Amino acid sequence: MALIAFHANSQRPEATALGERAAAWLAERGHQSVSALQPDGSVSADGADLLVSLGGDGTLLRSVEAALAKGIPVLGVNIGRLGYLTQVEPGGLEEALAGFLSGSHQVEERMTLSVVVTGPDGEPVAHRTALNEATVEKTVPGHTVRIAASIDGRPFVTYAADGLLVSTPTGSTAYNLSARGPVLSPRLRAIVVTPVSPHMLFDRALVLEPSEQLRLEVREPRSAVLVVDGVTVSVLAPGAAVECSEGDQPARLVTFGTRDFHAILRAKFHLADR
Repeated sequence: MALIAFHANSQRPEATALGERAAAWLAERGHQSVSALQPDGSVSADGADLLVSLGGDGTLLRSVEAALAKGIPVLGVNIGRLGYLTQVEPGGLEEALAGFLSGSHQVEERMTLSVVVTGPDGEPVAHRTALNEATVEKTVPGHTVRIAASIDGRPFVTYAADGLLVSTPTGSTAYNLSARGPVLSPRLRAIVVTPVSPHMLFDRALVLEPSEQLRLEVREPRSAVLVVDGVTVSVLAPGAAVECSEGDQPARLVTFGTRDFHAILRAKFHLADR
């Protein structure tokens, strides 16, 4: 008997209805199911064999964060617009569950990003793990923010820009793509640093080895804000810093058959031959 947890996007009634339908399907076959969404709005899948994300990419990112510590695999079901990270469409959920229960699935591991915030006094303030990206952004419209980047303890450059985003290979097709950063195969292990609307001559993205330690310090005169996978984490006063490195735990995504990254890229972004 398996225990399947469902994380349905509460803003989408069709996601909740799909979860209830799948729960009934599982019960008919002797399996248990629970809702991963807690009364306080948090997500927990402790004890589950599988966490099913019912929503778009944002819902899947929250599901992955909840599943990381326990190494629980996540199955993404697309009830959004793009659904780039999700694996199946709503009509194929029962078939996907049957495939998982029979063991005819694969688990694809994706690199994550450890993000540690330190205050101006150097003391740790917050720690998050990202599947897509961490972004240090401006807080004042019409003005840039200054961010001093160091790599392995050595100063690199101080950026003047709307922001600076640090992405994983998985996240290279998210905000990084909009900022004209490079598209990486999700199977790579690398850290991509891309300035957002830089007000300087050096405006290129930088690709680092996963073992390299990146530190971003906010400089005077303005504060910044840290956003991790679309969620605001902390306001960064001048002197505060964000330290980025490869996460300790990879995200574990359930797939079926061979996942053709380039075919997905063509389909999701409507790339056509000329």
